[in-house]
Amino acid sequence: MFENIRLSFQGIFGHKMRSFLTMLGIIIGIAAIIAIVSTIKGTNDQIKDNLIGAGNNLVNVKLSSGGYDISVNEMPEETMSKLPIINGDMINEMKDLEDVKDICAYHDSVLYEGVSYKDNGLTGVKVIGSDNSYLTINSYQVNSGRFFVPDDFSKHRNVCIIDRDTSDSLFEGETPVDKTIIIKGMPFIVVGVVSPEDEAEPVINSIEEYQTIYGDDFYSGTGKVIIPDECWPDVFAYDQPYQVIVKANSTESISSAGKVVEEYLNSMIDTSSSFGNDMGEEQETVKYKRENTLEKVKALQDISNSTSQQLIWVASISLLVGGIGVMNIMLVSVTERTREIGLKKALGARKKVILGQFLTEAAVLTSIGGIIGVGAGIGLSYFISNVASVPVAISVPAIIVSVGFSMVIGIVFGLLPSVKAANLNPIDALRYE
Repeated sequence: MFENIRLSFQGIFGHKMRSFLTMLGIIIGIAAIIAIVSTIKGTNDQIKDNLIGAGNNLVNVKLSSGGYDISVNEMPEETMSKLPIINGDMINEMKDLEDVKDICAYHDSVLYEGVSYKDNGLTGVKVIGSDNSYLTINSYQVNSGRFFVPDDFSKHRNVCIIDRDTSDSLFEGETPVDKTIIIKGMPFIVVGVVSPEDEAEPVINSIEEYQTIYGDDFYSGTGKVIIPDECWPDVFAYDQPYQVIVKANSTESISSAGKVVEEYLNSMIDTSSSFGNDMGEEQETVKYKRENTLEKVKALQDISNSTSQQLIWVASISLLVGGIGVMNIMLVSVTERTREIGLKKALGARKKVILGQFLTEAAVLTSIGGIIGVGAGIGLSYFISNVASVPVAISVPAIIVSVGFSMVIGIVFGLLPSVKAANLNPIDALRYE
């Protein structure tokens, strides 16, 4: 075997240009496949980071009806009265559930008007009612001012915390802290401006990805105003059901953590609660439903993977062309070395020895092409990333498979020339000019 490999390298380097041109189809095919797989893997990782939050491990458990999220603003008071009012004891019980690291109950409502400062009003602001746990579980940091303090809740202070988007839009350069804004006709003093600790923006490649990532925020602004949950009934005139945000122990347990909280909350719901509309449609039961983020990830990744598979098939055509080139050059090599083959057979070389020598040469030739193709593919991946601003993640399994596949191509397409060489009649071979 080692002698065959040595002879293969000797033959390849003895005809450098011919060998390189033979390998070119393999190099191009492998490089294209590596670049495609690396780009798709990078895109899939980006999708996962966009939706899962790059390690935040958060999942929302929201009220739904008929499989769709519903707004509490749309529900009649009779329906809301049958939904559980989440208290501290329930929060502690849910924290003890399997795969749950932390949990927060909150109110939320999107106001398409009703939030203003002086003559400046905002459209599509999400108002959140919660305690400090909402800020900590979402990893917010204070840019200016402070978080809530216990007295804000016990004394029902009309204070609020805004995010930087709301600050920039509403105050237009003014310092927001200690200024008074109006929320549905009620004055609230801004005590803090916050932003997420990880402010990396998700990379959006299509409107479908935007809608999938932002969900309910797709048709609303992304600004937030957070008020103490004790003040919520004063602004919205009645107690509303809570939504829940769950922090899982790990990314892999996001779905299971959301499921156990979903089941816990649904066990507290009056089963007669329902939701309908004025159009006479059949009413659906209202229940809590987890936001299945991993399914969203899988759906987008499936689309990405199906595209990559089509591209890989196209790139594989060059591998086929490269394989035909290998077969052609090996047939030429057999013709050129006919007398050498005849001499070896006359000295007692068996068919399998001749067969092994030429198969090894074909496999070594395509393997070298595969290794060069891998290097070219990695370089091409980073070139595409820099030019087109797309993410890249080099796939080690793809590299290993590519090199192995290139070797298989050499064996498959080198088989016919090798069999021809092994079957040569030694007398005729020695007479060949």
